[in-house]
Formats: sequence, C-alpha cells, structure tokens
Amino acid sequence: MIDNEILIIGAGIAGLTAARRLAEAGRKVTVVEARERVGGRIFTHHVADEAIELGAEFVHGRPPELLALIAETGADLYERNGSSGCFRNGVLERCDTPTADFELLEKLTNPPEPDVSFAQYLSTIEVDESRKVSLTNFVEGFNAADAAQISAAALGAQQKAEDSIEGDRAFSLPGGYDRLVQYLASRTEALGGHIYLNLPVREIRWSRSAIRVTAGERTFTASSAVVTLPLGVLQAEEVAITPRPEQIFLAASRMRMGHALRFTLQFREPFWKTLSPSPIEDLSFLFSFGEMPPVWWTTHPHPTALLTGWVGGPRSASLSRLSNKELAERACMVLAKTFSMAFTEVHKLLLGCYAHNWSSDPFALGAYSYVGVGGLDASHQLSEPVEDTLFFAGEHTDITANWGTVHAAVRSGLRAADQILDRSSCPIASN
Repeated sequence: MIDNEILIIGAGIAGLTAARRLAEAGRKVTVVEARERVGGRIFTHHVADEAIELGAEFVHGRPPELLALIAETGADLYERNGSSGCFRNGVLERCDTPTADFELLEKLTNPPEPDVSFAQYLSTIEVDESRKVSLTNFVEGFNAADAAQISAAALGAQQKAEDSIEGDRAFSLPGGYDRLVQYLASRTEALGGHIYLNLPVREIRWSRSAIRVTAGERTFTASSAVVTLPLGVLQAEEVAITPRPEQIFLAASRMRMGHALRFTLQFREPFWKTLSPSPIEDLSFLFSFGEMPPVWWTTHPHPTALLTGWVGGPRSASLSRLSNKELAERACMVLAKTFSMAFTEVHKLLLGCYAHNWSSDPFALGAYSYVGVGGLDASHQLSEPVEDTLFFAGEHTDITANWGTVHAAVRSGLRAADQILDRSSCPIASN
C-alpha cells in the first residue's frame, strides 16, 4: 500500500497541471495513469523530424493560462494562417472560410428560453435549407456534436468565451503538444511527486478526508483525490466510485461526449502547392463539400507535407470503422478528386497514415465534451468538491464555457489544485 497526501487520477494535461501546482505548494502528490504514457488526449507521434498530432493540435485563441505554460516550456508557437480552398461542384478554387451566415451563432449569445437543441433552434428561424445544412455541419464538426443534442444556450456561452480570447485565431506547436505534458510531468517529479503508468484505476473508495484507490495490483491511500477521468469514462462508470457521488453523475448525465475522427497523411512533398494551373501555395484549410471527410488542413505556414482530415459528430461513425489502410485509400480517392489528379498519383506520394480512434479508446470513450440541452450549469456542478475530498478536473468541468479545449483542461487543473489548497489547513511549504 502506498500512502500519499493527494492522489491525481489521470496524467492528462488537467491532472498534470494540478499535480505540478500542488507539488510546487509542497504537497505530497502521486499521479496514477492507465496508459503507458502521459498526456491523455494529447498524443503526439514523432516521425523523423515531424510531430504528428493524433489528438489535440490547436491552441484556440489567446488563453492566458495555456500561453503562460507554453512560454514556460520555451516551446515554439506559430499562428495558423493562409488561404482556404473550397471544392464544390467539381471545381477547386480559393475561397473565404465558409461562414454560412454564422452571425446566427452570434445571436445565440442571447439564447432562446427554455433551452433547446441547435437543431430545434434552426427549425424556428428563417434561413434556406442550404444554410441550415452548412450551419449544422459547422456546429457538429467543430464541437464533435450531434446538432439534435447540443445546447443552443451553451453554444451562445461558448461564443462569448471565444470572443474574449480571440478564439477566431489558431496556433500550433511545431515541436508537438506533448512537450507541455512531458514538461509538467518532469516538474512534478522534480518536486518530489510520483507518476505511475500502466495502472488502470478500478475503484475509488472514499469517506471524508480518506481515499483508497485500487489500480492494477496496487493500492493507494490519500486524504483527497483529483479525478480527471474523461467525461465518457466517467459516464460509463468504468471506474467505480464508492459511495457513488450522485450529484456528480447527475451533472455528468447532462453533458455529452462528442465523437470525431481525425487522421493525418504524410506525403513525400506538399503537392497542393505546385498543382497546375491553379496551385494554392499558402493552403491552410480545405473544404470538400459533399465529400467525406469534408474538412482538411495543412500546417501552413510551418513547412511540412502533412494533410489532416477531419469529420466531427454523427458523420464520423462511418469513417471510424475503417482500418488505417482503408482510411488512407479513401482519403487518397477524395484528394485525387479534389485536386483533379489520378488516384495512383496521390497514392504514390503517400508515406503514411496516422490516426487514433478516441471513441473506441477505453480510456477516453470519445473525443471531447459538449453540453446537452438544459445542461449549461452541469460543468459548474462537476467543478464543486465532494465533501472536500473528491475534486474533479478535465475539460468537461471547465466553468468558463471553453469545453473541449486544452486551455479548459489546464484551467480546470489549476482550479482543482487551488480548491484543495484553499480548503486545506496544512501549512504550505515554500520552495
């Protein structure tokens, strides 16, 4: 049996952020992680000199907590820019990023009452069907959501949150997102914390100020725990929490775990820059209307030969069933059609296809969270400590309406750590 002061369940960025904060405050911290690596849904695959993201990729806007962490690590950060390309009716051309009257989303900052789904909201307004389809595709794709389930009120709150951090801008880390979690893990250990990998937690038994966790063949005890299980795992009750904190599971039931498929193709060269007669040298996003996947992006202006395909929401199910080989062949067919090339031309340039199915991953059970109808306050309820003993963190517990983002996870980890420090009567050691 291993005794600790504070247990952190999960070594994703929320858990590691909390662990580092607590360790810096002089607390005895142990992190227990089911996977063989740290990072959770931050999962970077390094191939030669390329960092290929299989999970989180973008820094959305200018969130201060995440930018501070990036600066602390010394990681490079670049802004994604360039031109968009649109393929429709057999023609590829430069285009503005499709907006389809997205001012309608701005109107959701004053949402209808009572709350309705986005699909229900669309049925009450006067826009033509093509715009409704575009809006639905955008909301489902961006939020990995089902338009019939996602809360209109939450979309409005999310829009306000994005506006406050310049959320229409996007940035990336060319060296890989994993640099952040590796840094947090190393800092935690340097400060005396412990991180155990390959130990799936089976049960969390608790009473006030007493935690007993069974993970693999080991047992850990502590006075409090930060639980960072992804929403899908929490909802499925893959980890038994005894006694069951009813308020937590009720709040979790009012949120939804989103599903998406992303995959990255590595080519010998960025062929889209040299196409004749109309190359798009600065291609950033590509929208293939009527195709699957419907959205692609490059790493422009960072020079690579990587193309990432994305489909979010219910439409992702059909591609999620494909093997990597089948996915690569399907993708090459779509790209050949989009760029007016032969399939063999595209396929012979392909070096690899990289993907991770988060929906079938037992330690994720989905991509990221969104809010169900009537669930706008659910994340606030999830963020409340249970008898000053159980504390919950993760992007689904974010109280700033930035669900589904890395900065939401970071904020939640800081919040959970501060809740413990604020409630603790133990003296805080100085470093």
